Amino acid sequence: MPLILTTCSSAPGSGAYVDYLTPAIILMAAAGTAEATAVNVCSDMAEGIISRFRTMSISRMSVLTGQVVGSVLQAFASVVVCIAVAFALGFRSSAGPVEWLAAAGMFLLLAFALTWLGVAFGLFAKTPAGANSMSLILLVLPFVSSAFVPTATMPAGVRWFAENQPFTAVINTLRGLLTGSPIGNSGMLAVAWCLVIAAGGYVWARSRYNLNPPRA
Repeated sequence: MPLILTTCSSAPGSGAYVDYLTPAIILMAAAGTAEATAVNVCSDMAEGIISRFRTMSISRMSVLTGQVVGSVLQAFASVVVCIAVAFALGFRSSAGPVEWLAAAGMFLLLAFALTWLGVAFGLFAKTPAGANSMSLILLVLPFVSSAFVPTATMPAGVRWFAENQPFTAVINTLRGLLTGSPIGNSGMLAVAWCLVIAAGGYVWARSRYNLNPPRA
């Protein structure tokens, strides 16, 4: 507890470290849900559930779309719990209703993008363990971003990567909306990254779904 409440003097726009950390935990909730989605999709393919859906007179992509919608709703429920716990630990936000709505929209877009990528991982992997391993990148990348420490404190090479990877833009946007720290162009970059990831995940998932034979 003392560590969480330690003042992070180098974190712009934040007081206690929990204020700086909460946006990162929000992002991790989306990444964790995407990882679970990858494992679930791979398991469904292996157990033949999706093969049965293929024989029904429904849109082929509706099967994957339903998985994505369900996972995004699950991610949103998870982040509500995370925020409630953060408030209990001392998190204080300067955001008004507009900023909270913008943060919710940013989170939903992120969860949507990462979930489509998770679906693609699940369809590509041969086993649930393989899907889990592929999805670990979604949980590792936040550790090389502005999630837990300011990028200014990192070595030059690591700093360059951290400042130019997708999660940093998303975290800086969420942090700015919730704590009042400057956002700069992070908002536009975050939306752009999410749209690129969502489009890439969707195209990859669709191609794998149409290519993969039933694994019954």
